Amino acid sequence: MSKNIKRIAVFTSGGDAPGMNAALRAVVRTAYFHDLHVYGISRGYEGMIDGKIERLERGDVGNIIHRGGTILKTARSERFRSPEGRNLAYESLKAFDIDACVAIGGDGTFTGADVFTSEFGIPFIGIPGTIDNDLFGTDLSVGFDTAVNTAIEAVDKIRDTADSHNRLFFVEVMGRHAGFIALYTGIGSGAGSVLIPEKDTSIESLVDTLKKGIKRSKPFGIVIVAEGNKSGNATEIARKVNEAIDFYDTKVTIIGHLQRGGSPTCLDRVLASRLGFAAVEGLLKGQKNVMTGIIDGKITYTPFKEAVTTPKKLDRDLIKMAEILAM
Repeated sequence: MSKNIKRIAVFTSGGDAPGMNAALRAVVRTAYFHDLHVYGISRGYEGMIDGKIERLERGDVGNIIHRGGTILKTARSERFRSPEGRNLAYESLKAFDIDACVAIGGDGTFTGADVFTSEFGIPFIGIPGTIDNDLFGTDLSVGFDTAVNTAIEAVDKIRDTADSHNRLFFVEVMGRHAGFIALYTGIGSGAGSVLIPEKDTSIESLVDTLKKGIKRSKPFGIVIVAEGNKSGNATEIARKVNEAIDFYDTKVTIIGHLQRGGSPTCLDRVLASRLGFAAVEGLLKGQKNVMTGIIDGKITYTPFKEAVTTPKKLDRDLIKMAEILAM
């Protein structure tokens, strides 16, 4: 165990994700087990720049494992992108004698941490907290499972009204660059089609698929659209499809930020707890500039640069399966 680390700071940054509080709880309690002093930074890198740093006790993280959002708050920081901003952040950390940091967030968070460590030498370790599940080096990121379950619950309710009114619903879920939420929601909800950034699906192809459903007397339709789909957003696609098909009463639902909120699922709570524990243990064993993750059920540590820059690919078998099961 490293004897150089006595005080650590933890913060949440970027978009919020269900399970961030569970990860924070694990970090704090593991740190106290190892007789470390632990500090919480409010509002991510913005709070680091402004010196919004406070000591955290065990009791401060009691009764939060089930809560969505983050009690430390979060933010995106333009100031941290500049050398001046990062220098202010460094001065804040040194004012509290912080030896290392645990960053809970996504690609922007880890990119900033990688730059900061290279400039000032303070070890950082990351916990993947993003509903998009787009970070290389982990099978799952904290918040993904909850976001998918939220989307599926919404689609289940939409299905009832779609069936009642002979409607075709285009349901837009989050995912500007990755289609993990859309694909899993599509499979889990039994959708008729899924449009994701990783696969080009033309409007003509989608129309052909929907027409085949009409020939089978399919009474309604549900199409899941990732917001970053190359053919356009759900509203644009619905308009184009409506011009080619007049069989259905076409509607659009955008689930939006509902996917970020809510109490985390058991899977996300356990995942966040494992990664929070592994983050502190990793720091004490000399790990730095890495993201904790879980691959095939085992804890892994992936360098920040690799986690952020290496594309995380969707399982092509899942895409094929989704298409077959939707027929």
